[in-house]
Amino acid sequence: MNDSLVIARRNLIRMTRIPEMILFGLIQPVMFVILFTYVFGGSMQIGDTTDPAVYKNFLMAGIFAQTVTFATAGAGAGIADDMHKGLIDRFRSLPMARGAVLTGRTIADLVQTALTLLVLAVVALIIGWRPGYAEPTNIGKILAGFGLLLLLGYAFTWIGALIGLSVRTPEAATSGGLIWLFPVTFISNAFVDSSKLPGWLQPIAEWNPFSATVQACRTLFGDPGVSPSDAWPMQHPVWASLIYSILIIAVFRTLAVRKYRRADG
Repeated sequence: MNDSLVIARRNLIRMTRIPEMILFGLIQPVMFVILFTYVFGGSMQIGDTTDPAVYKNFLMAGIFAQTVTFATAGAGAGIADDMHKGLIDRFRSLPMARGAVLTGRTIADLVQTALTLLVLAVVALIIGWRPGYAEPTNIGKILAGFGLLLLLGYAFTWIGALIGLSVRTPEAATSGGLIWLFPVTFISNAFVDSSKLPGWLQPIAEWNPFSATVQACRTLFGDPGVSPSDAWPMQHPVWASLIYSILIIAVFRTLAVRKYRRADG
């Protein structure tokens, strides 16, 4: 753990010395909020209404989840860049835990994601997002919702770490980190009610780990939800979100550390 924290500190210091990394990471999700809210807000039907205010509150959980998962591409590109420059080889020569390099990187990415999520929440409040819009909620539930978002984001950074270790250049890691994210985030309940999808796509969307976290956040934030579903993740979204995220961390951390050790050999 101490080795991991040292590496995390190194990555956080590096981020502060390249402020454009943080700036661009903040601009993209803000653009998504504004574009989806004002371009699609009056044409999306949630329940039996196309009220832009309803869609705005429906949308925000999806935008929050998309933001934390898109950090995957940055995690993969950062690790691939360190590999490309030979920095990882220097770390390997040090008497430190092998998994600490990857764990430290993912912790630093989690801190950056938390900062982005904070700024995004402020922007959402400014444009009209209101927790408790559909159902009563409280500060504890709201914080729990953001906790699930950060846990999902941390889980997905391990996927990014594995991708970063598997490619040769940062550019390939960025592309590889985004390609699979688009179907994961759009074949879900993030931006539309999953009941509006074609019949064969609905089960995929409802059992999507991304959808579980989005629905859990809507439940905890008290925002409008999707139509009733028989799928277990949609009936128990908080538990489903926790289980999915923990499984993703367990599987992809194991694979990433094993990949790192094999490269070491």
